[in-house]
Amino acid sequence: MSKKFSGHLYVQKLIIVFTLIVVFFTPNLMTVNAQESVYLGGYAMGFTINQKGCEVLGLSEIVTDNGIKAPAADAGITEHDVILNVGGKETNSFNDLDNVLSNYSSGTLIISVKRGEEVFIKEITPVKDLSGKYKLGLYVRDKLSGIGTLTFVTKNKNFVALGHPICGENNNIIEIKTGELFACNVYGIEKGERGKAGELRGVFYSESKIGVINTNTDVGIKGRINDGYDIKGLNEIQTGEGHQGSATLITTVDGIIPREFSISIVKVDKHSKDNRNFVIKVTDKNLLDIAGGIVQGMSGSPIVQDGKLVGAITHVFLNDPTRGFGIAIENMM
Repeated sequence: MSKKFSGHLYVQKLIIVFTLIVVFFTPNLMTVNAQESVYLGGYAMGFTINQKGCEVLGLSEIVTDNGIKAPAADAGITEHDVILNVGGKETNSFNDLDNVLSNYSSGTLIISVKRGEEVFIKEITPVKDLSGKYKLGLYVRDKLSGIGTLTFVTKNKNFVALGHPICGENNNIIEIKTGELFACNVYGIEKGERGKAGELRGVFYSESKIGVINTNTDVGIKGRINDGYDIKGLNEIQTGEGHQGSATLITTVDGIIPREFSISIVKVDKHSKDNRNFVIKVTDKNLLDIAGGIVQGMSGSPIVQDGKLVGAITHVFLNDPTRGFGIAIENMM
């Protein structure tokens, strides 16, 4: 069972859901040593990313003067393939694809397609629909948007958010071409309940851009805060190692200001291969009343223990929204 990413998260296996929206194998932006001082996040953030290539969401048939045609299907293209190049032109957006077809007159086009980790070449012949426009019989997506939480910012203005990657329809980590980070105003919460993940509801505006996203990694999205943004207004904090016991979750549940909520780290696994280093339980009555526990959009919310930043929330248990997974801060760094 899976819940697809659509501005927030998707479910993985039966009982776990990514709590944000929003994965990858590109190199890290930064190296931060243990016990280093960083600026604490907890702020809800909006983001948009333009992926490298256009992901195929579906195939279609085209009504032509010569009957029903399906160029993409005939070329062997399938859902979740990523179209990288058509007719010698990069296709990183729907507009790129449309421009190729607008300039097409006749003949077969070479199309470069990525499927999983494999890239292969196909031939495709566009056909005219009844309006006289050339079509390939593809539904594609070139941009993703969502809400997540900023975890920390370094003193040289690099940031990390989410604690997990942004994935496509096939659960593969999406390769980012460009991305932007925005301030977000949370205006409501759909409470989580057993069997159904809740979610933050917020709005962000293009004029409130605060940073650029450079990479989408298995520990979150990484990038740089704009030079004009004053990070000195953020609280400085040392990093450290988490342990079983009481801790604090820093997250935004209303407006733009983060709040502190009590949690308990009930299990620690430093060597987890999938970065599920902590099992946490929400113990704060206010957060339980407001959200029912952990909800989508809280991914990246910092976990503070003994006055130090030790990790971030990454997932919620679908069958128990009061519990979830967290990633250790040293892995995010």
